Amino acid sequence: MYQPGNQSLGGKFNHHNTYEGNHPMATIHFHQNTTATPEQFVAGLTDFGPERSKVFAFSSDAYLQVHASGPHAADVTEGSGGSWERLTYDWSDPNRVVLTTTDSNLYGGASGYVYTLTRRPDATTDIDAVIVREGKNLKGKLRSGLLATFGRPVLKSAFVKSVKAIEARSAAGAMPRA
Repeated sequence: MYQPGNQSLGGKFNHHNTYEGNHPMATIHFHQNTTATPEQFVAGLTDFGPERSKVFAFSSDAYLQVHASGPHAADVTEGSGGSWERLTYDWSDPNRVVLTTTDSNLYGGASGYVYTLTRRPDATTDIDAVIVREGKNLKGKLRSGLLATFGRPVLKSAFVKSVKAIEARSAAGAMPRA
């Protein structure tokens, strides 16, 4: 399975999608079913407009900066609460969106996100999200450790709220692109 970021860390991802190597990191997996189509979810995930913070709790408008954007990729800095990262978004595969951390005040290496979207026969979509956090400094390593142990419920809650917000915007016809 493809993982975001640098793979030359002297380790590998095992069949449980957990990193086995010399560099400690948090790998968190979430699954959610949604009434949004894959196209609607991708449109919501890649909408970098001024109301992004209403959909994504950890993306404050104050941090949001779109460096470049194209039909299937974007280079974006976002964050909140003193934590920021620059991400390369790649949605060239309509069923998979890969966010690779290219710079951050806390994370580096293999850090990023992968969203895998599976259209279901009942007109819903399964979303599998994998978040990888590799701290690049003491604060980042501490935060990665906390995320792996105590932060999962917070991240899960934010993920579910984001999916619900995308569903609501999609139902209202507010998604600007498919």
